[in-house]
Amino acid sequence: MAMPQSQQPNPAHPAPHNDSLSEDDRDQPLFKARDKVYPKRVSGYFRNLKWYALIALLGIYWVVPWLRWDRGPSAPDQAVLIDMDLGRAYFFFIEIWPQEVYYITGLLILAAIGLFLATSLFGRIWCGYGCPQTVWTDLFMLVERYIQGDRNARARLDKARWTFEKIWKIGATHLSWLVISAATGGAFVLYFNDAPTVLVDIFTGNASLSVYVTIASLTFSTYLLAGWAREQVCTYMCPWPRFQSAMLDDESMIVTYEGWRGEPRGPIKRRNLVRGEVPEVGHCIDCHACFNVCPTGIDIRDGLQLECIGCGLCIDACNEMMDKVGFPRDLVRFDSVQNTQLRAQGKATKISIIRPRTIFYSFLLILVTSVMAFGLMNRSTLEVSVLRDRNPLFVRLSDGDVRNGYTLKVLNKEQALKTYTLQISGLNATDFQVIGQTPNQDGTFALNVAPDRVGSFRVFIAANPAKLDGDTTPFEFSVTDTDDNVRETYDTVFAGPK
Repeated sequence: MAMPQSQQPNPAHPAPHNDSLSEDDRDQPLFKARDKVYPKRVSGYFRNLKWYALIALLGIYWVVPWLRWDRGPSAPDQAVLIDMDLGRAYFFFIEIWPQEVYYITGLLILAAIGLFLATSLFGRIWCGYGCPQTVWTDLFMLVERYIQGDRNARARLDKARWTFEKIWKIGATHLSWLVISAATGGAFVLYFNDAPTVLVDIFTGNASLSVYVTIASLTFSTYLLAGWAREQVCTYMCPWPRFQSAMLDDESMIVTYEGWRGEPRGPIKRRNLVRGEVPEVGHCIDCHACFNVCPTGIDIRDGLQLECIGCGLCIDACNEMMDKVGFPRDLVRFDSVQNTQLRAQGKATKISIIRPRTIFYSFLLILVTSVMAFGLMNRSTLEVSVLRDRNPLFVRLSDGDVRNGYTLKVLNKEQALKTYTLQISGLNATDFQVIGQTPNQDGTFALNVAPDRVGSFRVFIAANPAKLDGDTTPFEFSVTDTDDNVRETYDTVFAGPK
């Protein structure tokens, strides 16, 4: 049967995918515009902790490049330096060579395990106190609050028309942010160059292009992230909130709201100030103080949320209000979900630091630390590498012997001139010579290598092809430190005709 004309589809007006959706639902945008957050100033225990963390971390960042460490006349005296020209990383008494990059990998593994452990114990304590985004955003907000005023004043200023007052306050704020950002980028390049030297070069125009590009890039990124993006970095850019819940359990210490005591919330003007067994309203006076001080703009009374960085400023704000109305403090508190439930039932609470997951993370942390410490304490100060010539594989001499060429590299990791003895074993050589070196009476060679440097030597070895094992004959180079008899060997082969 043919479909009635009124029921036939019209190509010009295709049917919607879901007829159950209302017109308003279909018009909803896919991305919500940002609601600017105006954190209010607060004082208290957790705010003081954040100030201490900010001062300590910024002090470390800006002061460490200026610390000196005597390593001898042949090495830089900057305590922490990543020397890209020499290919070294200096951390006080530790020196990392390029082939020892696994120590850097070990540090990253330690940092990850430490973050897992800290999160399982205290929630997002890193995000709230140690993350660079948090530290620099706190500094930027401090400057902003000093110039523009507190929460209400900043909100009014943003909505006000452009006047001289608004222009100079906004301009002074952004200029201050740019100065801090430039100081941030400038301090970063000090870790890769001698700090006093490169600072003079920067201001005199003698620094390299890479230095200026790095400073400009970090200035822009710091200004953008700490000045404009702020809480959006924690909400949208940072991956940690997405899987932090895997590190938490009911005994992890996090910022919690005592709903059993605070609900039902209501204004102070209609509450019974004497709490009974069945109160008319709870202790939460719905003042929004916890929301107003939150740097990410969330309401902790809605429970633990992805945006919460665990800074605890809402605890300080709530305690301040509880003191004013005469109610017990810690309606919002730093505690575990388990303790909140126990307290609601009138039972004794406890803090459980030793748990299966914390034991596991602690074991991994100790294990990786021990392996790295053992490796650092027992690493050799001498390394040897040999590269055999491959074009040609061998050269036939006029007397019928064949000769191979090698490039020998000797790494002297000590801050002193070293003399090494070179010899070969496992090969019946007819000639053994090191270009530019005179052999000892026993046929060995004395090689001098400067402090903290790599000595490169050209070695030629000849042998009678009739006495070789085949087209390749294995043998070894042996390098011995004449001072302490530390010995390193390198296995290679001698190529000859088939």
